[in-house]
Amino acid sequence: MTSRTPLTGPAVWRGEEIRHSTRWIRDFPTAAITDLDAALAHVKRRGLAWSQVTRADFPIGRLGELLAEIADELENGCGIMKLRGFPVDRYDEDDLRRIYFGLGCHLGTPVYQNRSGELMRAIRDEGAHVGRTYGETKDQKGSTFLSSYARTLTNGSLRFHTDRTDVVGLLCVRQAMKGGVSTLSSTPAIHNAILAKRPDLLDALFTDYWRSRFGEEGTTKETAYPLPIFGLRDGKFTSHYSLTFIEAAQMAPGVPKLTDKQKEAIDVLMATAEELCFEMTLEPGDLQLINSHVTYHGRTPFEDDFAASKSRLLLRLWLTMANNRPLPAGHEILWRNIEAGQPRGGILQTTM
Repeated sequence: MTSRTPLTGPAVWRGEEIRHSTRWIRDFPTAAITDLDAALAHVKRRGLAWSQVTRADFPIGRLGELLAEIADELENGCGIMKLRGFPVDRYDEDDLRRIYFGLGCHLGTPVYQNRSGELMRAIRDEGAHVGRTYGETKDQKGSTFLSSYARTLTNGSLRFHTDRTDVVGLLCVRQAMKGGVSTLSSTPAIHNAILAKRPDLLDALFTDYWRSRFGEEGTTKETAYPLPIFGLRDGKFTSHYSLTFIEAAQMAPGVPKLTDKQKEAIDVLMATAEELCFEMTLEPGDLQLINSHVTYHGRTPFEDDFAASKSRLLLRLWLTMANNRPLPAGHEILWRNIEAGQPRGGILQTTM
């Protein structure tokens, strides 16, 4: 019999509850657009590319209080936020990147999203070449297996997962003709639901699941590491999960196979996430921010219509947060630093 107890707090929510709440929604203040314009002009006078912008380069004036409120809600509140009305149509893409990156530097600190040093990723359908470019291999049946990174850059659905960062920011510049709806689920709520119906499986989720670094630091599925799906330290919960990384590791020689209990736990985890989720439709100018430690996110498939200027484009930032939580011992293998308030996450940069 498990000794685990239910998690509490505002990060424990069900989709049917949160969709009727407004605590996770903020509107971009129209009066702050002049602050953005002034900060952008300062950056351009200095001749800075977006990736060179620092917090000091980008004074945000009256937006500071709003960003501090958002950072607190992400860590100590419900763990999700949507900032509506970001003036994406006011700027070309280069200037939009400068502004978005500058704001990101005030909210947190951007970290690398892949082994080639990207700090901002354009999330869109890049076509049939994504596997060759971002990682593919063959599974046991001889079918093409795309890395998690490659799957993000298709128009297909994405299963519930987390990214290797405290907070993920997705700024919607354009939406697809059809689909591409964001799905979100509270991982503390998933924890509680599994505790109530299958406590034996909850215990299994606190055991090591081997994952592959294929498509991240590694170029082959043989680079693998063990990490539990659920973790708890000092009353703070965390979940790091991507079934794609687990599946890739299972194809690698020498990696321990999942037990029957672990396989069943994954099935129940995914089903529970689906039961408890809600859909967040992103319109142009919406900025979605999610705390990866307490939120799974996914995506429905989408269809673009380039002739009608309906081609999906999101700009993604990964942020390490100054107010982040402590992580359990053993999580260093992924996060490198597990103490609260310390920079961590992102993809380790390797030199050839």
